[in-house]
Amino acid sequence: MKTTLLTSLILLTSSTLLAKDMNKITKPKPITIEVLQKATTSWNGEALPSYKSGKPEISIVKISVAPHAKFPIHKHPMINAGVILSGELTVITDENQTKHFKAGDAVVEVVNRWHHGQNDGNVTTEIIVVYAGVEGEQLTIIKR
Repeated sequence: MKTTLLTSLILLTSSTLLAKDMNKITKPKPITIEVLQKATTSWNGEALPSYKSGKPEISIVKISVAPHAKFPIHKHPMINAGVILSGELTVITDENQTKHFKAGDAVVEVVNRWHHGQNDGNVTTEIIVVYAGVEGEQLTIIKR
């Protein structure tokens, strides 16, 4: 009886310690922070402009680009940056500077530079973009 009781106690203690160790291994961290991009230049190496004076206005935009879709030629009058959530995107300036981005990439967009983007892939590209402008300012100007 003493041997059975002692064996049971050892097994219970061992399984409790093992369970605590397993919680340490599988328990997720409650908060993680990862800087995806920190830059003073856009993706093509141009210095970002100074912020304009006026009442600040932040716009957060989700953009979906169908497979093989192409944006019209356009420019942004303010600093903006985003993250490719899914798919891929190729951005081309009017000087033919080209950069290809894929899911997970952070993008600091060109400012006041004519360009367009295109999804050459077979899945929809999703992008979250943050624009740092002033109240009432257009986010995008389409070339006519």
